[in-house]
Amino acid sequence: MATGRLGVGETLGALNTALGPGDPVWFKETRARHLRARDFLAPRPALQARFRDGQVPERVVRAVAGLQGPGVAPVLRCAPTPAGLALQLQRPVVFERVLGAVAAYVAPAAPAAPGPRVLLHCPALRGAPGALRLSQLRAVLVADHLARALRAHGASVRLVPAVRDPHMSTFLQQLHVDWPAASERATTEALRGLALAELSPARDGEALPPGVLGTVCLKEVMQERGRAAGYDPNLDKCLVTEDLLCALAELREAVRHGPGDGPPGLALAPDADAGGCMVVHVVSCEEEFQQQKLDLLWWKLDEQAPLTQKHLVCGPVKAAGAPGALTAPEYYELRHAQVCKASARKRGRELARDPAWTEVVRVLSVATIKFEMLSTAPQSQLLLALASGSISTKGTKSGTFVMYNCARLATLFEGYKHSTEQGRYPTFPPVSSLNFSLLQDEGEWLLLFNGVLPFPDVLSQTAALACAAPGLHATARTETMCKFLVQLSMDFSSYYNRIHILGEPRPHLFGQMFARLQLLRAVREVLHAGLAMLGLPPLNHI
Repeated sequence: MATGRLGVGETLGALNTALGPGDPVWFKETRARHLRARDFLAPRPALQARFRDGQVPERVVRAVAGLQGPGVAPVLRCAPTPAGLALQLQRPVVFERVLGAVAAYVAPAAPAAPGPRVLLHCPALRGAPGALRLSQLRAVLVADHLARALRAHGASVRLVPAVRDPHMSTFLQQLHVDWPAASERATTEALRGLALAELSPARDGEALPPGVLGTVCLKEVMQERGRAAGYDPNLDKCLVTEDLLCALAELREAVRHGPGDGPPGLALAPDADAGGCMVVHVVSCEEEFQQQKLDLLWWKLDEQAPLTQKHLVCGPVKAAGAPGALTAPEYYELRHAQVCKASARKRGRELARDPAWTEVVRVLSVATIKFEMLSTAPQSQLLLALASGSISTKGTKSGTFVMYNCARLATLFEGYKHSTEQGRYPTFPPVSSLNFSLLQDEGEWLLLFNGVLPFPDVLSQTAALACAAPGLHATARTETMCKFLVQLSMDFSSYYNRIHILGEPRPHLFGQMFARLQLLRAVREVLHAGLAMLGLPPLNHI
């Protein structure tokens, strides 16, 4: 049997190469109704543009049908259809290759080359939690998720600022956000002298507020950096304060010491400076103007400021039905109360008060918040529906729905273990002995082809920072993981509601049961790995 991990990207690349020179044509099917007949399609309009009269030469069809190579999924047949050139894989072989090496599909692909180290800066964390707006909370959750995804790919990541407010540290722990803490402010002496030399003279009789050193003109450095880069044209002067110098000193120190302790990771930008450090400021849209000032001030005062600074700006958050401007702690308390109420309604008030449920409710509350905040592309506006009706394990778009299906999988395997201990079922055989040709239900292929097989690509998309393009701004796809987990949970739920996995204890049924259990083990591992990227622990019961 061939070895090595199969890949969607590798398969698509080989398919497009087989068609000859030109733009990519093939795409992977995802809809269940199309997967009944094909797994990949080269659409007829694209083929008509590539080949005369849209007729694909027979030699090309044969080349596609006999496709082989590292990571390329084995092909069963390739044939012209009214929709285009349709390809179907050798599904039993794909089941065997994937389910025989599940661990290889729940980890990201190794980076092609080492790249710069990453410093993620989230200025919203310099204050107290009570002052944290919803848009700032969104920036915090985006930065935390991005850090986890980058580290999973071997990147070396440092998080700034270190949180000094103990209440903020407690709130972040409550949200399962992994962020460093520190008790002391960064020393500003070196930067103070540089700043004083650049201060504009004060007007006669002008008294500066406490903590304000003066103003610095930023026009010259902005012209040097170029307005076309994306800086606000209204940037002119910067009010230099002790807090601003402290923030700058911490960033400077973090860059000099190098972010993180791990090996270099993803190649995020070709223009990173010699120190290999990429600085990404993750800010809410309300903080963008002030962060641009800090960026330019750093350039003005420090000759060793990193060449590559990018701004990942998170769009505004609007809360429908909120009595006023909710703070982040108020938002958490609202969701927590709604989850408690839903739990009491489902389980009964006495059981809902059980201490064993306390942590479950907390995790469900955090899952609700993270899926709400992260399921929309970070650059876009986010509208929150605060009504309690959205808190339900039946609501297929919610974090509670994903956690519910994670718990259903745990219950399934606990049920199998219990039945095995009672002698109802035999112990699980070696995976190499399983007959995966018994997996013939459409839902089973859907789980493997849309869930397990492409998961390494999903991890790569989550960690992709679009920083190589010129300009100030970076984009990220931190919504990818939430959407993937929701869709996987929907596919699993539909399959689980329809198929009885642990059937009658009859020997002739065990082969299919074990093949299905191995498939669902892979689904469980993917769910757990995806939740880990969100900082969410899997739940065994809800």
